[in-house]
Formats: sequence, structure tokens, C-alpha cells
Amino acid sequence: MQRKYALHYLGGITLHIDFSNLAFKSRRLFSSSSRCMTVMPAWVIDKYGSNDALRFTKNASFPVINYPNEVIVKVFAAGLNPMDVSMRGGYGAATLSRKRDPLNIKQSGSEFPLILGRDVSGVIMECGLDVKYFRESDEVWAAIPPWKQGSLAEFVVLSANEVSHKPRSLTHTEAAAIPYVATTAWSALVNTGGLSKDNCTKKRILILGGSGGVGTFAIQMLKAWGAHVTVTCTQNAEHFVRGLGADHVVDYTAGPVEEPLTTLEKFDLILDNVGGDTERWALTLLKPWSGAKYITLITPFLQNMDRLGIADGMMQTAATVATKALKNLARGVHYRWGFFAPSGPALDEIREMVDAGQIRAVVEETFKFSQVPQAFNKLEKGHARGKTVVEISKGGDDCAL
Repeated sequence: MQRKYALHYLGGITLHIDFSNLAFKSRRLFSSSSRCMTVMPAWVIDKYGSNDALRFTKNASFPVINYPNEVIVKVFAAGLNPMDVSMRGGYGAATLSRKRDPLNIKQSGSEFPLILGRDVSGVIMECGLDVKYFRESDEVWAAIPPWKQGSLAEFVVLSANEVSHKPRSLTHTEAAAIPYVATTAWSALVNTGGLSKDNCTKKRILILGGSGGVGTFAIQMLKAWGAHVTVTCTQNAEHFVRGLGADHVVDYTAGPVEEPLTTLEKFDLILDNVGGDTERWALTLLKPWSGAKYITLITPFLQNMDRLGIADGMMQTAATVATKALKNLARGVHYRWGFFAPSGPALDEIREMVDAGQIRAVVEETFKFSQVPQAFNKLEKGHARGKTVVEISKGGDDCAL
């Protein structure tokens, strides 16, 4: 007997689709149970807090295509990031809630139950009517914006312009280690920093905090483009980052890290993954009056919104960044903030670099779907050397954990 299911789209249109023959590598991608077409397994939080807030459920709402440019992806692997730990604790709640509900129609707390997880690698299950670049059964990867439900679930819905075809050379577990850190680094270095494969040769780049997810990706991308890369990290991580291509490594645990850095030739660009006191001395390491840029990924943007509200927070943020930018421009260097930006087209270019052998996935540790709390515990310890990945599914026949 053929099984048919109804997918409901915005505007009351109902499509009846026969999924009985959909196959991938001779295995079904999702359950043929009607229960699994309305609910799914997921790790959720019902309130902001510590690891105790994480809850596994088999009754999370199945994602629905609401716009014709969306796709539903069956999640095979999900990558975790420090952002997930911060969001679990309520970081950015005010801004992200407004992004989810710009007209403020829904009641407070409507984001719950909230699914975390910003990286996804999997297979497209269903495409919206306007999606032309993808088809069902395509293997894809994506970085999920923090205002959307995440990848610690069996399925996730995304805009097609946030999705890219997965590198053929990577497994899903490996692929899930890249999208969020890659699009963050790409946004900072390319969109904000103005770097590209055509202008990067012999440029001197300093990465502060180079052994984490963003740093490990940035090292490889910049080296593929011909830059000279200096990295700060612990002594224990030196061999690791040199293996990724770093030209010079400074141990920040050996004493004030700025002292050995000031003895080096000045830099064309600094990518700061550390924050804190680094701004005080890092900008003096740039080449003055040459277009050199300092880009920090540690900004008070979301904290200002949470603490002061949307309007006052935006005013405080604008005043802060403008003051710092003008102060440093007078010294002949450019001060910028870098932000994550979801981008399927950026992932398309990154995919080509991965398949060409210029970038490899750096997975520090993998966990089963049942071990999500342990994965968060590991992430909270810090000092990462690559990414933490949760294996959600291997393309099995049911929706079981």
C-alpha cells in the first residue's frame, strides 16, 4: 500500500506527496510512520539556563515549509559552537526574539521549545515551489542563523540561499564541522576585511586564538590564498596549528603575549577571536596608513540589546563602534566588528576549496545523538582544537534515537 502525506504550506495550500519510493543509496531517508511526519526527535530547551535545561523529546514539532524558497533537510550530523552554549544561557535572547517575531505579535517565551545547533550536514527531503538549485536527495550542508530552530533534531527547515551542496570529499560528520565557522570567518575576512584569493598573496595576517573552530578554518583559507599567517595559541596546540599551515606561532601562556608580537613585522590584518584586553595593544601591531584592519568577533552587540533593550542597545552599540573606529582611524588603522552571516554562495566557494584539498575538516570529538549534554559539557571546557560534532542519523529507516 502506498503511503501519502500532506505537507501544509502558507496560504492554506496542501500538497499530497507520495514518499514511498524516495530512496538514497538504497535506503530510506526518513520514517514512513505518520507520527514522524508530525513530530520528530530533538534536543530542546524550555528555558534559558545551564546544561540541565537540555531535554530530549520525541515529540518536537516537525518543520514546515512556510515560504516557497525553503527546503527541509534530514540532519545526519550537527556541529556545535560556543554560540550554542551562550544561547542556551540566554545570550542574545532579546534581539533573536525580535528577529523571530519582528511585529511582536507572539507572547513572550514563544521561542520555546528551542532547538540549538548551528551547523548541519544532511540530505534534502523536500523543496519549496521556487527552489531550483536543489532537488530531493541532494547532500547539503549549511550554517543555520541563530534566530532559527537548530540542527539538534532529525529535520530542519532552511532558506535555500543558506544551503550549499556538501563537499563530495567529506563525510557528513566532517562536513558538519565547517559551515558556521567558515561563514563567520568568510564574513569577517572577505566581507569586512576585503580579502580574496586575488589580493591575499604575501599579506601578513595575525589570528588571535587560532586553535578553535574559526581560527582553524581561517588559517587554512588564508594559506590557500597565499598569505603569511601568525597565530597565538597554547604551546600544546603549536604542532596542531602548524599542521594546518601557520607560519609563525606565539604561545600566549608563556607571558604577556603582546611582547613577542611587538618584535615581529607589523600586520596587514588582525582577526581577534579572543577579545577582552586585546584591543588595548593589538591595534599597535598593524601597519599604519596602509589600509590595515583589526577585526574582532568578540563584540558587545547582543549584550547591549539584552541589557538595554533594542532601541537603547542599538544606540549604545553605534556609539561604541563609531568612537573606536574614529579613534583608531586617526592612528592610521581601521577598526571593525565581524559577525556571522549565513551564505550558501560562500559555502559554494568553500566547497570547491575543500574538494581541492586546500581545506580539511577539523573534528576534535564526536558524540552520539543521545550524548548531547556530554557534548555541551565538553564544549564548555574551552581550549578547543577543532569542532565538536553530534551524529544525528546515518540514514536509517526509523526515527529512533
